[in-house]
Amino acid sequence: MIRTAEFDYDLPEEKIARFPPAARGQSKLLCYHSGKIEHRKFPEITHGGLLPEHSLLVFNNSKVIPARIIFKNATGASIELFLLEPYHTDHLTALSAKSSSTWSCMVGNRKRWKKGQLLLLDINNIRLTAAWEYHESNIVRFTWTNDIPFAKVLESLGEVPLPPYLNRDATPEDHSRYQTVYATTEGAVAAPTAGLHFTDEILGELERKNFKLENMTLHVGAGTFLPVKDEDAQNHKMHEEVFICSRQNLENLANHTGPVIPVGTTSMRMLESLYWIGIKTIKGLGDTYNLDQNFPYEYDGHLLKAREVFEALAKQFPNGLQCTTSIFIRPGYNFRVCNGLITNFHQPKSTLLMLIAALVGPHWKSIYREALENDYRFLSYGDSSLLIP
Repeated sequence: MIRTAEFDYDLPEEKIARFPPAARGQSKLLCYHSGKIEHRKFPEITHGGLLPEHSLLVFNNSKVIPARIIFKNATGASIELFLLEPYHTDHLTALSAKSSSTWSCMVGNRKRWKKGQLLLLDINNIRLTAAWEYHESNIVRFTWTNDIPFAKVLESLGEVPLPPYLNRDATPEDHSRYQTVYATTEGAVAAPTAGLHFTDEILGELERKNFKLENMTLHVGAGTFLPVKDEDAQNHKMHEEVFICSRQNLENLANHTGPVIPVGTTSMRMLESLYWIGIKTIKGLGDTYNLDQNFPYEYDGHLLKAREVFEALAKQFPNGLQCTTSIFIRPGYNFRVCNGLITNFHQPKSTLLMLIAALVGPHWKSIYREALENDYRFLSYGDSSLLIP
């Protein structure tokens, strides 16, 4: 049993960063290395021996889409549609569509939107209509008359999907600050926030210091914010997310011999999932494109080195691969790829905090206590940490 209560801590409201820092890249950086803690500024991550030599840093280049659309029904009631994921297609196809696009949505004020009713939004010379495709399962079909991609429709009509715990409306500043500087592949509805600290200058300095940088894609879903409510965390149902890996990614991972440091929990989940997808592929174990949350704990066969797995995947998938993962990295997990983590400070009783505990063990409590006592800012717009167990 993994008691959810063991991952609770007191997070005062004033410690939650509700807005980004004045300048990107100027956050605090808590460094934990083999039981020792020191306090730095984030730009110092490029020097002072903080990162292990010959490290490969893996970034999630998923780009946040303006996933919140506010409609009014015939009586004037506001109905919010929060796009979760495309229905029966991939993100690129759904966002490139020019007449209609169907999505699974969270529906705010759902009781005011009856089956068969249309919602209409007419702004900026764009006339967008929303209709129930499947009322019972919150599948919504969007149509518009302009000959433009759905991504452009969202850019004009949608709002930045800020995390619910910020408890505020998005501002114009959020359109750029709730996005990493290296985001390129549209599809996320939440930012991979560990990457918000990086500037072009910091990335360039890392390359000059001979660190290797690798970009991969995992489209972060709204499920990342779901708290663990079951007394036994192992009973929590993890959300599913899509990740995309090119053959070049696989070859670079296979050829790298130094430490692998993911930037953010999403990058860590992607790398560890890729290992297990590889094991399933090599061993011929069921659906190799989908990873269940418990597969790493239930597999009792022969384990391979990460390099061997990535080499096999590169040969098997010369055009890369797209998979879904529900991996639940929690205490008791044995890391197969990652040697550390750059990340923010996470919510109590969250799966993300349990991932941290899987990496550093019970030391997470002293790390978080140290951060609270030294006025670190928490959650999405908060400060950063570098964790090397």
